[in-house]
Formats: sequence, C-alpha cells, structure tokens
Amino acid sequence: MTDHEHADVTIRTMEPDHLERAHGLDLKLLHPWPGLDTPFRGAWCVLRPGDVSEVHGHHDREIFIVMSGRGTVVANGRRHEIAAGDLAYIRPDVQHSVVNEHDEDFAYYAIWWDPAMSAEFLDGQEREAGGTAAAPEVATAAPAVAGQAS
Repeated sequence: MTDHEHADVTIRTMEPDHLERAHGLDLKLLHPWPGLDTPFRGAWCVLRPGDVSEVHGHHDREIFIVMSGRGTVVANGRRHEIAAGDLAYIRPDVQHSVVNEHDEDFAYYAIWWDPAMSAEFLDGQEREAGGTAAAPEVATAAPAVAGQAS
C-alpha cells in the first residue's frame, strides 16, 4: 500500500503484488492504518480461479463489496452467487466461506465490525476532543479469522 496524503483526503493505492496468501485467498488488511481511526476493520481480498477460503464464523457483522469477477458465498451450507457491483452481508456467527469457480480473479473488499470496535472508536474520538471517558472494558480486536478476511 502506498499512502498519498492531501489536505482533506488520504488515498491508499492498491499494490496487487503485496497481497499475502492466507486462509485460501490473497489478501491485504487495510484498516486500521496509521492516522486513520475507524469503527470497523477491512481487507482487500482476491480469490484466484479455483480458490476456496477457509470455512469460519465470527461474532462480527461483515459486508463484502464485490469489485470484480464472480464468486459464491457459502453460508451455513447454502450457496449464494455474487458478482461485481453486489454487496453481501454476513450475519454474526454464520459459518461461511467464499469460492471462485470461474476462470477470472474474484476481488472484493471485506468490512467487519462489532460493538467493541465502535466503543473503542467513540472513546478515542471523545479523548481527542478533550473528554475523560475511560477505555472500554470489552475486547477490541476482531477475531483472528475475521481479521484475516473471509
């Protein structure tokens, strides 16, 4: 990733050569990054032809924003076809994986969040504004599987 800083906008340029192979797909965690606080986490995900991500579930909510290609979300054993321009919402604790049975790359952006991430974000915003709120007592890291995308 390359950051481009501007007065009002920071742009992270995707560098496809820097994706990491993990959990059955190529990915790059994008959130958080230095200087940007968000109440969610995210990853750029690419399934090459024939790739199948590991089946997993997590307490977070998750959205896939499909950028290119076609794929299948398998959720609790049911198949759901998705393609460029589609959004898929995965409810908490749903066992799921992603499959690319096509002859082109399937790329999507995964975003996941939970109440602890929101509380951590809001607490940080209040501290920056000069408030005195204490850090939340709940765990703030996404589960290992969710944090490594679907």
